[in-house]
Amino acid sequence: MGSYGKVLSRAACALAVGCLIWGQAGSVAAAQLSADQIVKALAPAPATRGLTAPEAKPMSESGRAFVKSLRHRTRSLTFEEGERLADVSKDWNKIDLEIYFEYDSAQIAREAEPQLDQLGAALRSPRLRNATVILAGYTDSKGSQSYNERLSERRAEAVKRYLIERLNISAENLSTVGYGKRHLKNPDEPYAPENRRVQILNAPDSESAALQ
Repeated sequence: MGSYGKVLSRAACALAVGCLIWGQAGSVAAAQLSADQIVKALAPAPATRGLTAPEAKPMSESGRAFVKSLRHRTRSLTFEEGERLADVSKDWNKIDLEIYFEYDSAQIAREAEPQLDQLGAALRSPRLRNATVILAGYTDSKGSQSYNERLSERRAEAVKRYLIERLNISAENLSTVGYGKRHLKNPDEPYAPENRRVQILNAPDSESAALQ
C-alpha cells in the first residue's frame, strides 16, 4: 500500500473510532429532567378558578386499604402486590427516569446523581411533600425473570436509600417494587434501553381517588 493509501486507511480508522465513541457517549447522555418537570408530571393539577374538576369515583374499602399499605413500608412489594399496583396505577400520575447503575449491579453510578438530586428536590416541594411515592424498577429482557426481578428490586431500594440518606426524604412516603422484565415499556424491542428504567408513581389520595 502506498503512502497515500496508508493515510486514507488511518483516516478511515480514526473516523470509525470517533463515530464509535460518539455513539457510546450519545447513548449514555440522556436528557435530564428538572425538579419542576418531575413535579408537573407527578402532582395533581392545581385547581383553576372558574373550572370544576371532574369528580373522582369513590374508592373501595379494599382500595383504600391497599393505598394506605404503600406507606410506612420497610420492604419491597410482593409479587402479588406489585401486580395489583401495575393493574390499578394505569391512571396514576407517573414519570420514567433513566437512572444509571454500575453494570450488573445495584450500585448507583455517579452519572445518575444529578437526576436523583432533581428527584429529591421535586419530592421536597410543597405539592409532593406528603405524597405516597412508589419507586418501580424495571430491566430489559436480557437474563432470567427471577434474576432481573431481584436486580430491579435492589436498584429501586438503592434509589430509596439515596433519597433518604443523601437528600433527607421521609422514608415513610417511599415504597419500592421490582418488576424485572415484566411490563416492558417497549415490548416490540425487549432489549431496548428505554426498558431499563425506574418509574416514579404518585399514589392517589386514598379518600377520593378511584381504585377497584
